[in-house]
Amino acid sequence: MSIKIEDYASELLEAEKTRKGIAPLTDRDSSLTVEDAYHIQLEMVKRKLSEGRTVIGKKVGLTSAAMQKMLNVDEPDYGHLYDDMELKNEAVVKVNSMVSPKVEAEIGFVLSEDLVGPNVTYLDVMMATKYVVPTIEIIDSRVADWKIKLIDTVADNGSSAKVVVGEKQSTLETLDLRTNSMVLYKNEELIATGAGAAALGHPAHAVAWLANKLHEFGISLKKDELILPGALSGAVVVEAGDTIKADFGPVGAVTVHFE
Repeated sequence: MSIKIEDYASELLEAEKTRKGIAPLTDRDSSLTVEDAYHIQLEMVKRKLSEGRTVIGKKVGLTSAAMQKMLNVDEPDYGHLYDDMELKNEAVVKVNSMVSPKVEAEIGFVLSEDLVGPNVTYLDVMMATKYVVPTIEIIDSRVADWKIKLIDTVADNGSSAKVVVGEKQSTLETLDLRTNSMVLYKNEELIATGAGAAALGHPAHAVAWLANKLHEFGISLKKDELILPGALSGAVVVEAGDTIKADFGPVGAVTVHFE
């Protein structure tokens, strides 16, 4: 492990604790690669586990064409979800507990068995899904002002912060996730719509991509983990006083309040 990777991991963890954004890593170090960034993220995982956290799942980011174009990339990225990130439906979240939060609506997958790359397919994911749940991912950038490139967000755990999980659990037999709609409300005003196809054509494709990408780092998707396959619309900025509701029709709805 290089000192550089350890130092950047320390910086990002400190930014998370103090809620003060840091200058983009890519502005300061042109030698950093995407692989370095994943090793920074994995160093942070190691430290969080040593502090008593547990990994409850993973998230895929940059699955939509719009987000990939914005960051000038041609593949998604991922981050880890920890036990202290999961919130129940109707949770109240303090905006000042983060640097600069935004929200994204996603259909979460819970697995009935492990998925181990490198040859996981869409069908494997469908067969290994115990159920899906409505979720709102609260993303946050420990890089100041969201001035991120792919390397910055990968190092920063995929810009993940919290995940709000709805109560409804649906098996896949009755659903077509590709066409499944999503409507997002902010203070009862409709602000975004989307469908499952926004996540690499079908959310299960994003989960398969993740299982295969993780294999490069000797990691697999585990039974009972929550997997977030990517947002079904653009990220929405939130501030104190906002209520966000994501309604996925037959998959259910989930709400979070900010103060």
